[in-house]
Amino acid sequence: MIKKVRLNISGMTCASCVRIIEDSLGKHKGVQNVQVNLGSETANIEYDDQKTSVDDLEKVIGEVGYAVRQENAVLKVGGMTCATCVATVESALKRTGKAAEVTVNLASEKAYVSFNPSVTDLVTLKKAIEDSGYKYLGLEGEETAELEKAARMADLAQKRNRFVLGFAVGIPLMILMYVHIHLPFPMAYLMFAVTTPVFIYVSLPIFTAGYRALKNKNLNMDVMYSMGIGVAYISSLLGTFEILLSRDFLFYESALMLASFLTFGRYLETRAKGKTSDSIRKLIGLQPDEATVVRNGKDETIPVEDVLIDDEVIVRPGERIPVDGTVIDGSSYVNESMITGEPAPVRKSPKDNVVGGTVNKNSVLRIRATRIGKDTVLAQIIRLVETAQGSKPPVQRIADRVVSYFIPVVLLIAITSFAIWYFIIGSSLLFSLTRLISVLVVACPCALGLATPTAVTVGIGRGAELGILVKNGEALELSEKITTVMFDKTGTLTKGLPEVTEMVTFGVSEPRLLEIAGSLEKDSLHPIAEAIVRTAEGRKVTLAKIENFDTVEGKGVKGILDGEAALAGSRALMEDNRIPIPEGAEVRITEIVETGKSITFVSYAGEMVGVIGVADSLKESAIKAVEHMKDLRLDVIMVTGDNRKSAETMAKKIGISRVLAEVLPDDKANEVKRLQEAKEIVSFVGDGINDAPALAQADVGIAIGTGTDVAIETGDIILMKGELTDGVAAIQLARKVMSRIKQNLFWAFAYNTALIPVAAGLLYPVFGIDFRPELAGFAMAMSSVTVVTLSLMLKGYTPMAKRTTSRKEDSGESLNEKGQQELETKRHGQTGDEKEVIMAIDPICKMTVDEKTAQYKSEFEGKTYYFCAPGCKKKFDENPREYAEESKSE
Repeated sequence: MIKKVRLNISGMTCASCVRIIEDSLGKHKGVQNVQVNLGSETANIEYDDQKTSVDDLEKVIGEVGYAVRQENAVLKVGGMTCATCVATVESALKRTGKAAEVTVNLASEKAYVSFNPSVTDLVTLKKAIEDSGYKYLGLEGEETAELEKAARMADLAQKRNRFVLGFAVGIPLMILMYVHIHLPFPMAYLMFAVTTPVFIYVSLPIFTAGYRALKNKNLNMDVMYSMGIGVAYISSLLGTFEILLSRDFLFYESALMLASFLTFGRYLETRAKGKTSDSIRKLIGLQPDEATVVRNGKDETIPVEDVLIDDEVIVRPGERIPVDGTVIDGSSYVNESMITGEPAPVRKSPKDNVVGGTVNKNSVLRIRATRIGKDTVLAQIIRLVETAQGSKPPVQRIADRVVSYFIPVVLLIAITSFAIWYFIIGSSLLFSLTRLISVLVVACPCALGLATPTAVTVGIGRGAELGILVKNGEALELSEKITTVMFDKTGTLTKGLPEVTEMVTFGVSEPRLLEIAGSLEKDSLHPIAEAIVRTAEGRKVTLAKIENFDTVEGKGVKGILDGEAALAGSRALMEDNRIPIPEGAEVRITEIVETGKSITFVSYAGEMVGVIGVADSLKESAIKAVEHMKDLRLDVIMVTGDNRKSAETMAKKIGISRVLAEVLPDDKANEVKRLQEAKEIVSFVGDGINDAPALAQADVGIAIGTGTDVAIETGDIILMKGELTDGVAAIQLARKVMSRIKQNLFWAFAYNTALIPVAAGLLYPVFGIDFRPELAGFAMAMSSVTVVTLSLMLKGYTPMAKRTTSRKEDSGESLNEKGQQELETKRHGQTGDEKEVIMAIDPICKMTVDEKTAQYKSEFEGKTYYFCAPGCKKKFDENPREYAEESKSE
């Protein structure tokens, strides 16, 4: 059958690209007609679906060097309970034949789908989810938070009602089995009448889910549980009316207790899973709903979605800044702790950048909106964290592979144990049947399925709270294996704000030297160039226009000044242009270099006219970060474009013994590659501005920024605060998360390895130990809860590098946590005057608050709780007990 498809193609630049794609597709079997449009970047293709497919067409395009653009969507899925549910949803979405890539996260209950919008749509994907027996709860980013919360609360309420009723009836039934009561009719009839309606009510969701799985040709745990409790109930039914079986086969209480334990386990699991995504919900909660803007000379309060770029936005004390922008009027302290993890408020004045979601503390600010909607820093962080939480680290492949074989193997063990006990050993049918039921209900791949995603979700969320953004699960796993850390120098180990400290002139005055150097460097973005220009402007030197300006990669700049060739840069640039160094100058140059300063050589009209010494101060955290890295038994290397003597002097101050000096920017990636070829696992730490190739080449690229200005796109791990010790904290967090994943997998494997043989009766011949079905059901329920609980413990983890900060900067400490008002103080110097700020922690959004917002507070059970804004106070007042208990538990 002939079909048509429209593919969106990226990478085309000219007519020859069109011809290449048309020729390649035209030669492919089954393709009838191809039309490629460069303007719209699309390919319209007619093909025979019996001979080829859309996937094949996409591969052909990829093989000739282009790519088919896919759309990414995050779908919220309800009703998943175990690893086989994940496999069911993934296969259902893939069976549409239209989803290029599918990853389902059990912990966050989301499906991450990449698809071609011209081939399929969300309606098709939604139908695939619902047809497989699960609930479609909406698209991530839509206003579905209330729907999602309502669905989760309703589901929890139903599960609670079912297991409470099940236990209320099941426990008395168990007692009746051991208490002989004389009735005018057989006890079996009473148990049948009492159990049947309750059993149907409690077990109906399990049977329904099992039926849907079989309908979709999937074997999942609901099928096994349905078989286990179904066999128990049907045996009881047959025994009650003495059809084939005697009244010895009464499992009514076992069937009901089993169903109740299964439901109870899933109730606890659902509650725990809901907490794994607390961090992302807190981030989403930081987004304000409204903004005050100036329109037609009047203040108007509008929905934040209606704010436009360049709008003038007014932010009053205690309010959250609604969008990213630049301060145009006013001066105030702004709490950026939710972005950077730094609890100390930052002073903002005109021309400073501010980030949406942060809190204005003590004065009115007027800002000019620069980024809105999905382009704000907060929106990007939320998107990054959600994507990272949905990723699968390589270690999860082990669990996925095991789960794919798990259920068939367990079914085989259950049937084999029954056959051995009944047909070979000759045990009673009652005993053999009990072994079959116990094996079916004790097996639990749910713990295996939850082991990795819950730890990844909680760990990445905890990182976000600490100002450490991890882009994917693979970065976590590789961070644990790092053997070598490479630090870029300028802007990473140093502050990136160098200053001119001295000048040596040869035949010209200092102003003339600054005029030549400054005129050349004014179009360069290098920190040293900016320092020279600042110095020239500070001394009122007039900078001239440069003709034929050009940058010599990694060496400097050149151009024509007043008709003569001018150069500014490294010694290598001078040597390349055969500029001699004046006699006697080497001694002075060496003196400057040996103090750790960088040298810029300046020439004019073929002669050296001077050198400029520039010094960049170390970051306060540099020495401590290197010490911590060494404590983690990591090799530390500094890489820089500076001359070797200057670089070694700087490295000695920091405590780094290995230095790669005079390395051009493009060669930094090659240095990383050389280490990798020597079997090292390399992390490169850079500022994300001119280190992109090295960050991409490294096994783990760590981009260090300053919160509001960090480039989210760079690196595998982004440090929002700009502190080097956060790089250490990121590695420690990764090691902790991977350790917890391994613990989870161990307990999940150990549980199944130990209890399945016991349930099958392996210990009975020697020790007389058997495993009753209801106990097996309880053990199964607890295995998943144990794994999720272990993962949730990561919420309170603080890396050692973070613990070394002062108590008042430790975001893990709070007033509400201690249940008393121990107000901490922090001093901020600003142009000579000091401001005392009282610090506390908001129990709703976990932000730091100070005395300027202490007016927002509530009393509950004799304790005072402080809030950053009226909205947080209102939310607390609606349900104070829940947040008070949560604050204590943390």
